[in-house]
Amino acid sequence: MTPTPLGDADIAARTDTYFNRTRAIVETFGDVRVTYAIFLRRPVVSAPALMLEWLQAVAAERGQVFAIELLHEEGAWVGAGEPLVYVTGSFAALADLETLALQKIGAACVAAHNAFQMAVALPKSAFLAMDARHCAGAEMQEIMAYAAAVGSRAARREGAKGFIGNANDWTAHYFGAPVGYGTMPHALIGYAGSTLRAAEMFVQRFPHDDLTVLVDYFGREVTDALEVCRFYGDMAKAGRLSVRLDTHGGRFLEGLDPQESYAVLERNAPGALRRYRSQAELRYLIGTGVSAAAIWRMREALDAAGFAAVRIVASSGFGMEKCSVMADAKAPIDVVGTGSFIPEIWSETYATADIIAYDGRPMVKIGREFLLRNARRD
Repeated sequence: MTPTPLGDADIAARTDTYFNRTRAIVETFGDVRVTYAIFLRRPVVSAPALMLEWLQAVAAERGQVFAIELLHEEGAWVGAGEPLVYVTGSFAALADLETLALQKIGAACVAAHNAFQMAVALPKSAFLAMDARHCAGAEMQEIMAYAAAVGSRAARREGAKGFIGNANDWTAHYFGAPVGYGTMPHALIGYAGSTLRAAEMFVQRFPHDDLTVLVDYFGREVTDALEVCRFYGDMAKAGRLSVRLDTHGGRFLEGLDPQESYAVLERNAPGALRRYRSQAELRYLIGTGVSAAAIWRMREALDAAGFAAVRIVASSGFGMEKCSVMADAKAPIDVVGTGSFIPEIWSETYATADIIAYDGRPMVKIGREFLLRNARRD
């Protein structure tokens, strides 16, 4: 997506005042050619494209040329404190861009790292990015979708399926998809009055689409899933039907309680119960909501009823830790729907920029000399 550069007035209004004043001072006392180093204080996956495209667009608008040295290719792992990119150009032209540039790279790199780790943890499961509803506006929505796509491509190089798409049309292109994916929210089932009736409405309105039916609305996940499968037996046997588990954390999946959850995992993944390391991990294994036991229970029920081709889509809180626990339990998840690659600790997304050279002469504030390691004289 080609960025639309902001005009000077819009940039000035959105940037930190001291950068505007710096630009004015440099224009008064004489411009110099500077090199910025941009980095984060935690390990990330490089996701610089949105920032770099914007910088180049602004440079063109201002009649400038910024020399950009990308130190880590898109999708590469980057250690804490390692420079991601050097940007060289007119100090007057660059000074007021720092605030907006950092906004476009920090969160993207952390989210890409999260998406990569989630996809690698569950390499046999496909992922669907469902982040848009949790984003603070359109710009964040684009940054998060781009980041998930970058992390996904990195995970695919490790053999994972990664993210196959997302939930809206606007950012679907980042995943190489023509449109966003999804079938029904809980609201449609409430409107229809039953899970089966919601499935019927969907099929009648979109007869050529595969069906993913949400089965937790009435607390009868297994009962409602099997009813839909029997009604749409041909679709079920053809692999065109999926059930989505989104049971909230206030209750167990139909038919489960702590004792039965233990029993389900003992039948299917006994080692996971012996390896859990925290109460959070134990909750993901046999607790309320979409636990490993819940997913295994649904798989058992589908297979016993002759619906082995019906896929399971799991959602609800699938962040890095939960994905790792599900992998240890070998949970039979075909697709994970998640927006939990959005960074939880926002302070970790703060990118930083420091000038490391003025007219080719290396200079940086005390304590940031590590940024000079690969600096080039321009």
